Amino acid sequence: MHDINYIRENPDSFDEALKKRGAAPESARLLAIDEKRRARINELQALQEKRNAASKEIGKAKQSGDESGAAQLMAEVSSLKTAIQQGEEAERRIVAELDDALAAIPNMPLDDVPVGADEHDNVELHKSGDKPQFGFEPKQHFEVGEALGLMDFDTATKLSGARFVILKGALSRLERAIAQYMLDTHTLQNGYTEVNPPLLVRDHVMFGTGQLPKFAEDQFRTENGMWLIPTAEVPLTNLVRESIVEENALPMRYTAYTPCFRLEAGAAGRDTRGMIRQHQFPKVELVSITRPEDSLAELERMRECAEGILKGLGLHYRVVTLCTGDMGFGARKTYDIEVWLPGQDAYREISSCSVCGDFQARRMGARYRPKDAKRPAYVHTLNGSGLAVGRTLIAVLENYQNEDGSVTIPDALLPYMGGLKTITAS
Repeated sequence: MHDINYIRENPDSFDEALKKRGAAPESARLLAIDEKRRARINELQALQEKRNAASKEIGKAKQSGDESGAAQLMAEVSSLKTAIQQGEEAERRIVAELDDALAAIPNMPLDDVPVGADEHDNVELHKSGDKPQFGFEPKQHFEVGEALGLMDFDTATKLSGARFVILKGALSRLERAIAQYMLDTHTLQNGYTEVNPPLLVRDHVMFGTGQLPKFAEDQFRTENGMWLIPTAEVPLTNLVRESIVEENALPMRYTAYTPCFRLEAGAAGRDTRGMIRQHQFPKVELVSITRPEDSLAELERMRECAEGILKGLGLHYRVVTLCTGDMGFGARKTYDIEVWLPGQDAYREISSCSVCGDFQARRMGARYRPKDAKRPAYVHTLNGSGLAVGRTLIAVLENYQNEDGSVTIPDALLPYMGGLKTITAS
């Protein structure tokens, strides 16, 4: 959500920021609605002042014995009360109109975000590690998993339809080991607090992080109006909704391992084979709540925490800064971490780390109390994958596959695999 006061004072800068995102200028429309709101407020103040003055005159008229004058004043006060009630209702409608308009507009990018239209305009920040060398043609993850007899898409389709998978035996354990490794690293080394949040949330919670109303078509909704979370970012960020936290409590850093649910409404025909794009997928999420002056440094820290998982697993990857046209709705700046998949001969996203400024905080009513300020201020929020567990499993299968079809367990995961060092066909 945007600050209408900022837009009023900086209309050209606001429209220029939207232009960078490929969006149309909005300041004139928003300020026209705001002008209606301000005019209505002024009218209401005038009516209230008139009512208060008339109320005082009623007492004077009665004291002087002017019952006729008192009756006329009482009728005027009654009429003014009705006009005020009608004016307040009109003001509420205008405020709702303004809020709805503001809620549909994406966040403004930071000045150092590259301007571009789509993923082709993203800018590489750095690479890490070396691509693995094979003496054979590496297979894609679904070829490896199905040959092992431990990855079943056909039965999953019978149960649930397309874009679901069943993992069995050692692959199921490997996925759990990956998640456990991530959680242990983030909680024991990186200072995040583990949370086990609800998987079903209400409308206002989805609105708070920006999934509603714009992206309702990509979400799973239950018959009673609840939403399955598309990412643990939703409940974790909303932990501070409608609250004022003390400054010394910041930063707050949370992590959670949850299944996530997305309709993938816009992904028809994309990644139809394998586990890259599923309706249900596990993910370890990172969320930070910070003071405004700390949020950019926190973004770099979060990115390094996510990168640390890939380094620990010995996986080659690159980091790119997303351009303005490729960023998410609520982000001001985003780093994508893309892991190398030799079976696809391509880099694929495995984490996005974003700083949102006060965009989500305004939607949630999340504030903190600065020590030297008279009024509370909005916190800044950040989120990132630390990492997508299913895609990490994909990366392990493709990068650690052997010519005989077996998969070697990375050293970092051995403590979680009960002595198993290699996965072979069942």
